[in-house]
Amino acid sequence: ALAAKLKELTGYEYKVTIPNSYTAVIEAMSSGNAQVAFMATFAYLLAKQKDAADVGLVVVRNGSDFYGAQFIANVDSGFTSYFDPATNKNTADGATALAQFADKRPCFTDPLSVSGYIIPGGLLAQYGVKYKTPAAVQGHPAVVAALYAGGICDFGATYIDARTSDKTHADVMDKIQVIWRTDNIIPNDNVSFSTAMSPEMRTKISDALVQMGSSDDGLEILKNMGYEIGGFKPAEDSFYDAFRTALQASGIDITTMVK
Repeated sequence: ALAAKLKELTGYEYKVTIPNSYTAVIEAMSSGNAQVAFMATFAYLLAKQKDAADVGLVVVRNGSDFYGAQFIANVDSGFTSYFDPATNKNTADGATALAQFADKRPCFTDPLSVSGYIIPGGLLAQYGVKYKTPAAVQGHPAVVAALYAGGICDFGATYIDARTSDKTHADVMDKIQVIWRTDNIIPNDNVSFSTAMSPEMRTKISDALVQMGSSDDGLEILKNMGYEIGGFKPAEDSFYDAFRTALQASGIDITTMVK
């Protein structure tokens, strides 16, 4: 549906693929096998470091271009929730809330996912919480589904609020509880373009996506993609400078992760 709408708006033909990891996305951009990509923040930073991609648009959700991470679990897991849905606030600090995950198995997403692995894993390490070998599932909806099904992992980490991506279980908001959330400190995922793409083509595709995000039929297509996209805003690489600084302060050096 996305490809068809973009063809209608730009006249270009599109072939849509869903790689099995962000690493594969970066490799496709680097090799010229992909020209446009929806990329998570950390994956984009690595792609930019390799001079494979330039950001064009940032996703807007609930009126914001930043988001946070959350720890979630099945209500039958025995964990205590330190998040109050009524006030949308945590009721304890991270050290208190996350200590109960010691010796438990998490469900994490892609290792380059900021909210599905890097930030949650960093917080657990910061508070000295040693957990069992993670179950690696691809995608935030998969974390929610795994916890709903049970037997795969004890708790999980996703973006806020990935539970809404589950369109199969009507009671998912009741069965999967939020244990604790971070502040909105992570830049939203983006639409990046190959550095080899002409400025004219890039502008045309960017304008088409912004147009989709501003129309009812376009928004319906974007929302059906599963990541609660509510629109786009133009962005330049400097948008990520503050986050780069925060990563560096936490000891993560992206320059050492580029091959």
